[in-house]
Amino acid sequence: MRQFFPLRAALVTSVAGAVLLSGGLTGCESAPRQTTGTGQQSTARPAPSSGTAPEPTSTTAQPTLDTRCGSPRASYAPGPGALPAPGKMPRGSTMEQIQRRGRLVAGVSADTLLFGYRNPISGQIEGFDVDLLKAVSRAIFGDGRAIQYRVLPSDERIPVLKSGEVDIVAATLTATCERWRQISFSSVYFEAGQRVLVAKGSTVKNLSQMAGQKVCVTRTSTSLKTLGAHPRIEVVQVAHLSDCLALFQQGKVDGVTSDDTVLAGFVAQDPHAVVIGPKMTEEPYALGMSAKQKDLVGFVNAVLEQVREDGTWKASYRRWIGDRLNTAGAGGTTGTPTPPQPLYGR
Repeated sequence: MRQFFPLRAALVTSVAGAVLLSGGLTGCESAPRQTTGTGQQSTARPAPSSGTAPEPTSTTAQPTLDTRCGSPRASYAPGPGALPAPGKMPRGSTMEQIQRRGRLVAGVSADTLLFGYRNPISGQIEGFDVDLLKAVSRAIFGDGRAIQYRVLPSDERIPVLKSGEVDIVAATLTATCERWRQISFSSVYFEAGQRVLVAKGSTVKNLSQMAGQKVCVTRTSTSLKTLGAHPRIEVVQVAHLSDCLALFQQGKVDGVTSDDTVLAGFVAQDPHAVVIGPKMTEEPYALGMSAKQKDLVGFVNAVLEQVREDGTWKASYRRWIGDRLNTAGAGGTTGTPTPPQPLYGR
């Protein structure tokens, strides 16, 4: 059994940069609905003992995502004056409501190394995705720390936006046509792709060679669609990304499939793992927002345009990602790439 120290997701609340390292939310907020490995609902996720991941659900039949629509990369264009001075949000706008509240409520991951994770030393939520949220916070308040973080499992990212529990989600969220029918997305800020992680020394070179083996994936992930084309693979579904890493290190699954960005973070935590095969999909990351708040989407797109132009995007990339995609065997580009250009047309 390989030794492991996965980054575990927990409910973390931070207002103006203060992170509360407890197991729940402060104030009158209730803990988010969680799903157990058996599909049953529970109000609290039991803490794993001795580093043991929760029992997964194994399936072979996978859902098919409907992508028959315009480009999921296309978002709402910022209008004239879409980026007013901080603290002076337009009257009656979603941004003014956030400004009056005094904080941006953001859904994030806490177990996705490089993009959104809890620093075990400082206790802060940080990463590439979090830097983008700080830019949005600075644009509204003039302060990048006015954020209340809501840590989410992958399958809660869409529901909390639909219910209005958070203003925005930044958690390696792929923009798809199916998801556009439920929420709205910003312009694309990062291009990822699905690949496979296995143990070093494995003779497996790609997903098609894993027939009869167990492969872990998070529920509601876009990676499920690709697995559907390989019916002989035993698919193991979990709620948290870190559970896939734990199961892999315990020898309970033979591999993990997810975005190359996620898998590069896993390799950084496990020197006995390697990413194999070519990219099987395109995974355009975008910030998620409510479908009812198009003004916020336009505002965020204006922020992202500024982030691309003023060097913030490249600085964040160098800090968090750098050459780590190559180091993981994930086939990333050496150096700092050019950020994706926005596509509008909704």
